[in-house]
Amino acid sequence: MENLLLEFQIKVTRVSMDIQRYLVKQIDFKNRLIAIKGARGSGKTTLLLQIAKLHLPLKSTLYVSLDHVYFYEHKLYDLAKQFTQFGGTHLLLDEVHKYPNWSREIKLIYDNFPELSIIFTSSSMLEIYKAESDLSRRAVSYFLKELSFREFIHFETQQQLNSYSFLEILENHQEIASMLSSKMKILPLFEKYLKSGVYPYYKENEVAYIQKLQNTINLIIEIDINAVEDVQYDTLVKLKRLLITIASSVPFTPNITKLSEKIGVSRNMLVQSIKILERAGLVNELYKDNSGIGVLTKPEKLYLNNSNLMYALAKENVNIGNIRETFFINQFRGLHEINLSPTADFLIDKTYTFEIGGKNKTKKQIVNTENAFIAKDHIEIGFGNIIPVWLFGFMF
Repeated sequence: MENLLLEFQIKVTRVSMDIQRYLVKQIDFKNRLIAIKGARGSGKTTLLLQIAKLHLPLKSTLYVSLDHVYFYEHKLYDLAKQFTQFGGTHLLLDEVHKYPNWSREIKLIYDNFPELSIIFTSSSMLEIYKAESDLSRRAVSYFLKELSFREFIHFETQQQLNSYSFLEILENHQEIASMLSSKMKILPLFEKYLKSGVYPYYKENEVAYIQKLQNTINLIIEIDINAVEDVQYDTLVKLKRLLITIASSVPFTPNITKLSEKIGVSRNMLVQSIKILERAGLVNELYKDNSGIGVLTKPEKLYLNNSNLMYALAKENVNIGNIRETFFINQFRGLHEINLSPTADFLIDKTYTFEIGGKNKTKKQIVNTENAFIAKDHIEIGFGNIIPVWLFGFMF
């Protein structure tokens, strides 16, 4: 255990605090068991180390990744027992899905060592979903989204910018956009973000970013999905084809019967696969009304989770309208309820209607709709109910 403590001290010393993810300030550390979900590459390891540095007593905290060689010969439960005997109070567990029966042992640790608080993450969201039945009465879950446009700007320019609530943006978008536009050239930054700025690791090697993202997609499909759902390999290959189809669509309105025939799986298997892809952080399903959605309810529209995935899968064969809508959905997911609108593109919180478009988009589709707005691309500052679409990237 001494070596693990030493390695942790080195890691936490080296972690940068210059750029902190939004979730650092939102977690309630009074909870003894905290799960942090998030897609592969969203920055969960850095988040854990920043949490330790900012909020926890370092002398009684230990971070360890469960793919460490230590666990070839030792049990997690025994480590927790020894750690508490030496006065440990906070155990941070990364990559928990790499450890067999991890949820069972975490449950035992939680029950048997009441003086110990645990925060755990996994690069496989599917594994955490699978374990939630074991830990549901104990764990409080948080979701770490990919970089917002605001956070990306911080990475690029080192400018620390405020986030704004959805209602603040609706009410004060002109003032906010004017202030932000005076600080930087916003549109070139937005274009770069859409192509290659969603995952924090883009900064490690921007030239190889798309290739790394393609590798991440393969890991999710071939490792995460296969490990949890026991899907046959030929079906996994078909899921990749489905993702490419969604990436190059305008956007994708699935005809489940035709699509199941084309891909070569049953209708039910196709619908289940789409829902697996959503839980894995690869796609977003959209409906006109969320009520009555079941495990075999087909989505009315399908989008990839973010625009970077579109460029990784469809390369340059992407539709700009789909890019804009994908960005808009991604920034709202997990923060507000988003549905398809009966008259325009999207309905937020069952109240606010949005049409998404380029700078020449007219108000024709929302002219007789209350609480309706146009989210426009390629404009720096809006007016009235016309809002720059990039500004919705400042909500977290």
